[in-house]
Amino acid sequence: MKKFMCLIAVLIMTSLSVVGCGGNNINQAGEDDLKVTMVTSVGGVTDGSFNQSAWEGLQKAEKDLGIKASYIESKQEADYVTNLEQAVDGNNDLILATGFPMQKALLEAAKNYPEQKFAIVDVDYGDETPKNVVCISFNEEQSGYVAGLVAGKMTKTNVVGFIGGMESVVIKKFQIGYEAGVKAANPDAKVLSQYVNSFADQAKGKSIASQMYNNDADIIFACAGDSGVGVLECAKETGKFAIGVDRDQNDIAPKNILTSAMKKVNEGVYDVVEKLKGDNFEGGTTLVFGLNEDGIGLAPSTDKNVSQDVIDYVNRQIEKIISGELVVPNK
Repeated sequence: MKKFMCLIAVLIMTSLSVVGCGGNNINQAGEDDLKVTMVTSVGGVTDGSFNQSAWEGLQKAEKDLGIKASYIESKQEADYVTNLEQAVDGNNDLILATGFPMQKALLEAAKNYPEQKFAIVDVDYGDETPKNVVCISFNEEQSGYVAGLVAGKMTKTNVVGFIGGMESVVIKKFQIGYEAGVKAANPDAKVLSQYVNSFADQAKGKSIASQMYNNDADIIFACAGDSGVGVLECAKETGKFAIGVDRDQNDIAPKNILTSAMKKVNEGVYDVVEKLKGDNFEGGTTLVFGLNEDGIGLAPSTDKNVSQDVIDYVNRQIEKIISGELVVPNK
C-alpha cells in the first residue's frame, strides 16, 4: 500500500510539472529571469529573412544574457492585435514586434498598456513614440546601395531586377538605394522593379522572378521576406543570380546568391535587450543602425561568388559613405 501511495504521489507531481508547457514556443522562466516575447509579422520565424534574424538576436540574448525568449507567430495581419494582447497577458518584461506592418497594432497596445515595455523593428514613430516603446530603425537605402553596386558590377546583360514585398517607406528605401547603386557602378544597366504585395507568398515571388529572368535580367535583389525565398529558389533553378536581404541567405542557394544586403536586425534586437538587462531601457527613442554603426553591410559569404576586385570597389564606396564624402539618396 505504501509503495502504491508513493507511486500516486510521484504521478501527481509529474503531471503538475507538465501543465502549461507547449504552444508558440513559450519558455518557462525562473522568478528572477527577464522574459522577452517576440510577436512576428506574417512569415514566421523560419522566413529565412527578417523574422528569423530577429529571433536569432533573441536567442543570442538568451544565451549571453540569461533572459528567457519566446515567440508568437502571426499567420495573418488580423492576428497582430490579439497576439500582442496574449504577450501582455504573459507578464513579459519586453514585447518585441517585428516589422512595419505591425506599427498600428503596436502603437495601440503601447497606449492601452502604458506600464508594459515594447520594442518594434523597422518603425520610427518620431515625436509620437510612446514613452514605453523603443524603435529599432535602419538606413535601408545604404544597404540597398551596396547591393546595387555589386549587381551593377556583376551583371553580364546590363539588366537587373528588384522584387519588393509590400510597398512601404522601408522597402522603398531599399529600392531607391539599390537603383542608385546599380547606376553608380554601371550607368548602362537597367533595373526592372515589381512588388509581390505580400511578404509570405513564395509562389508569386518565384513567378515574378521567372518573368524578370526571361526578360534578360541576370541578377535580382529579393527584398520581400518569405516571398523573396521564392525568388532565390528561382535563381537556383534557372542558373541565374540573386541577392538576398536582412541575413546571409547564401545557404538557400550557395551557387546562385551573390551576396545579401545585410540589415542586422539580430544585433538591433540584442542591443535593446542588453539595455533592458542593464536597466537602461530608453523608451520614447529610436535606435538607428547604418554603415557607421556596422548595422548593415554585405554578407560574410560574398567572396564565394563575387570577385575580389568588385568587393574592393564596394568597400571603397562604403568608406566614402562612412566619411560623408558620398551621400546615398533615400527618397
